[in-house]
Amino acid sequence: MNDDASVNEQTVAAAVELVLAKLGVSPDNTPRQAKAKTMPTFAEYAPEVAKSTPKTSSKTWIYYWNILVAEWGDRPIDEPRATDINALANLVQERAAAKSESYTGAGARALFIDAVKCFYRRAAEDRLIPITESPAATIKNTKGRNHSRRALTSPELTEINRAAASSGPDPLLDSLLLRFHSETACRVGGALNLRRRDLNPRDCTVLLREKGGKNRRQPVSPTLLNALLEHHDSRGTDHDPHSQVLRLRNGTPIRYHTYQTFWNRIWRTLPWAKGLGVTSHWLRYTTLTWVERTFGYAVAAAYAGHAGPDTSSDRGGVTLTYTAATIHEVAAALSALTGEPHPLADLAVLSGEAATLQGDSDLLLPPGRR
Repeated sequence: MNDDASVNEQTVAAAVELVLAKLGVSPDNTPRQAKAKTMPTFAEYAPEVAKSTPKTSSKTWIYYWNILVAEWGDRPIDEPRATDINALANLVQERAAAKSESYTGAGARALFIDAVKCFYRRAAEDRLIPITESPAATIKNTKGRNHSRRALTSPELTEINRAAASSGPDPLLDSLLLRFHSETACRVGGALNLRRRDLNPRDCTVLLREKGGKNRRQPVSPTLLNALLEHHDSRGTDHDPHSQVLRLRNGTPIRYHTYQTFWNRIWRTLPWAKGLGVTSHWLRYTTLTWVERTFGYAVAAAYAGHAGPDTSSDRGGVTLTYTAATIHEVAAALSALTGEPHPLADLAVLSGEAATLQGDSDLLLPPGRR
């Protein structure tokens, strides 16, 4: 019985070889079963995700991808469940809330979920995990994130400026950062991305590169522009137009850590600022609130970079398609805020009560001119 089966198998094999030979195909060239796809671990895949994500977004999310690596570094990326991700998100929120009495940690949790969703979108693009089978697919992020940020009062802003000017190893840089964020209402990324070529003395503007890869020209006062030029020329190691403007005393470009160190020092000096969790983003709130109250919503939206002729953002709503403010109106608002004339403000049809930024603006001037 076994001999007959062996003969039949040999006969079938011979017939198959004959057919393949007529087709010009060698048995060695026949398709083999595809190898099982090896699933990378979080430690292996996180660097690939970081490299493939736009720089502005990666800077925000790299902190949370590092948390994935720290907690699940050796685990394959398809192993965690949605419940695991939610549990880790809760832990991230608890850690963030512990930093200050004013923090709920909701913002950190939302950013963590955003980072995880981006992580698994990249995995789907690489055909590692179908998007429908992603453990993050069913997780919904919170909308309308609640936070305690508000516009600083004039006395509060004065206290912060005085604390910056009287403490720390580099009060000139600290005062310059405060002035820059107060005038431009930009995010931290906008300051870190500022290059020498972005400073335009002709029309007194700077080019801001912020999140989402969006760029915009922002008017600044002549005092601030001159301070930025002198700061770069005195601390830059060369005159490369592509070099970063804001630098430490030793010429090293500032990083996110510079801001953390700065605000930790302010918090130690002003306990109320620590209690509120004041950061550079509060300066953005302060300036934009003043602009909105004084010049209206359309100008505030343009000042913030949320809407305008050169952007496609819908943050301001459909109405701003027709009523978006011009750069000249933004310049007029800036002129009223700083009390300094601006070359672009003359073309704006606005009026507003003049205001002066709080703080020691003389610190922005070179020592010989104070």
